[in-house]
Amino acid sequence: MSLHIVHALDFAPYGFGGPYMDAGGVYEWVEEGGKTILADAAKLARSIAPDVEVTTDLSIGSGAQWLVDLSETARYIVLGASDSGAAATALLLGNTAVNVTSHAHCPVVVVRGDERESGPVVVGVDGSDLSDAAVAAAFAEASFRGATLLVVHVWSDLGPGLLEDPRASELVPDDLEQEETAVLAQALAGYQEQYPDVTVERRFYVDNPRARLEELSGEAQLIVVGSRGRGGFRGMLLGSTSNTLVGKSECPVMVVRPARD
Repeated sequence: MSLHIVHALDFAPYGFGGPYMDAGGVYEWVEEGGKTILADAAKLARSIAPDVEVTTDLSIGSGAQWLVDLSETARYIVLGASDSGAAATALLLGNTAVNVTSHAHCPVVVVRGDERESGPVVVGVDGSDLSDAAVAAAFAEASFRGATLLVVHVWSDLGPGLLEDPRASELVPDDLEQEETAVLAQALAGYQEQYPDVTVERRFYVDNPRARLEELSGEAQLIVVGSRGRGGFRGMLLGSTSNTLVGKSECPVMVVRPARD
């Protein structure tokens, strides 16, 4: 597997500022800065993994659209998230990470928090087809990392108002836990045989999926979720759970996209 490092200059010579954008060599100055960023990144990558082929590329235009295009032939897209403040993070995610996780053709990893080599790989499941793809990716990651896999199913159909009630667990149907345990069992079917080296822990919660998975990110080395969930599990949709994790998780987040046709 090779590593392709890219950097986008999100303006055009005849875009913002008109034909005078290049006055005084501004464009050349910005382009040289981009090349320096790429060279430094490639040097770092080669120092970490000298056996991996590293290539670089510089482009002018939308970084998000370029990454989506590149995802057509990529195994993963990896993005960094800014921790320089809420406003800066929201701007970055709005322009790049959320757009890429919404439209990429392969899994997208958004790197957040401090590097953590201990702790489980956490995967959120809801019984959907895309959730199954997230479980497959999570098993592969847990096996590669030698980590425990924590499989989490969060039941949230009570709605936001009742989920915050301390008596929420008393308001669910008596047979709910049995039914939702079956969802977990179905999600894991076949994978434990395929990955006998992976220790699996299962947890079922009556809670807000966003809050619960964000909390678990404090102990995890990676969180894996699907880019959208099943209709009945409103909290597992990209616009809520995945976006929250991309913006607030304390560890890297892998958002698994639908398989290419």
